[in-house]
Amino acid sequence: MGVGKAGAASGRAGDAPREWEAVTAPEATPAAQLLDVAAAGPGLAWAVGEEGRGGSVRGTALALVWDGTAWKRTVPGFHGYLGSVAATTGGSAWAVGTDTSGTARLLVGDGLTWKEADFPGRGTAGTSLTAVATGPRGHVWVSGRNSAGSVLLHGHGGDWTWLEAPPATTTVAPSGVHRAPCGDVWVYGGELVARWDGDSWTVLPAPGGIRAGFTGLLPVARDDIWMTGYDYGVGGPPGKPPGVRLLHGDGTGWEYVTAPFGVGVLTGIVADAQGRPDRISGWDFWDQARAHYLRWDGTAWVSERGPLATTPVVMNSLTTVPGSDAYWAVGSTETMPSSAARPRIER
Repeated sequence: MGVGKAGAASGRAGDAPREWEAVTAPEATPAAQLLDVAAAGPGLAWAVGEEGRGGSVRGTALALVWDGTAWKRTVPGFHGYLGSVAATTGGSAWAVGTDTSGTARLLVGDGLTWKEADFPGRGTAGTSLTAVATGPRGHVWVSGRNSAGSVLLHGHGGDWTWLEAPPATTTVAPSGVHRAPCGDVWVYGGELVARWDGDSWTVLPAPGGIRAGFTGLLPVARDDIWMTGYDYGVGGPPGKPPGVRLLHGDGTGWEYVTAPFGVGVLTGIVADAQGRPDRISGWDFWDQARAHYLRWDGTAWVSERGPLATTPVVMNSLTTVPGSDAYWAVGSTETMPSSAARPRIER
């Protein structure tokens, strides 16, 4: 299995390079960052994160909404952070995070307001929620972990159920969830990559890596899977930057793919309207004053740069905008949540 298989499965002529631009973000308390973004359409999108963080002490959950003209603040209403958001076709959004007591939070938003949703294990020790994805007809999927070892929570019509645990031994909650157009739901992160087909789990081989993290997964097909992330490797001095990780899988194993830059982090991956590889967001350690996006040209990932800034640019997430050829990317103006960090938004 090689990269050529992905080209055969999902190849295309590729879009022309984009001219990314910075978009004004609302004022936020210093030490702010946006961690995820989702769009319902050209006139409605959400971005979530945190503000007012003091070193390792979490601050206050931060949530913004795009109304088609500007980004505006909303009020999640708790101290902590929101780490993931997903939009629905009906114009609402779901978000998950954690408060400063370590309690998992699940919120639903109608645009400007948020309310907390109940779910099994809410407020109990051993329950965590890490990411959220939505599907048609009001279905919602949340990755995390409960005290019984389940890693996927399903919601529909106000009813929430933890699915059976996958046949894999893991004590760490997966960091992400992705729903494929075919209906498969994937969870990934740590040493777990698993697919729920509606009836049972299929666990894929662990991607491996030393001090590795995974930030995005794109299953073009069950035998054509992309993963993004980072790997710190063995040893090194304090402050050593991570190395880029870009993996391609065929369902039985993983192959490392060389990215256009090697030191930094790939922070997310999205598909085009047909489900084929499209864009990857990233942070380039050697060129920190602009975002480093990757574009699939039909056979390989090639560089695409964001606008030059006077601060570091760390884009933590990106999303496509349904009904258009646009994208949103969000992040921060610092690599660490220092007092200089402010929300960064590009499109």
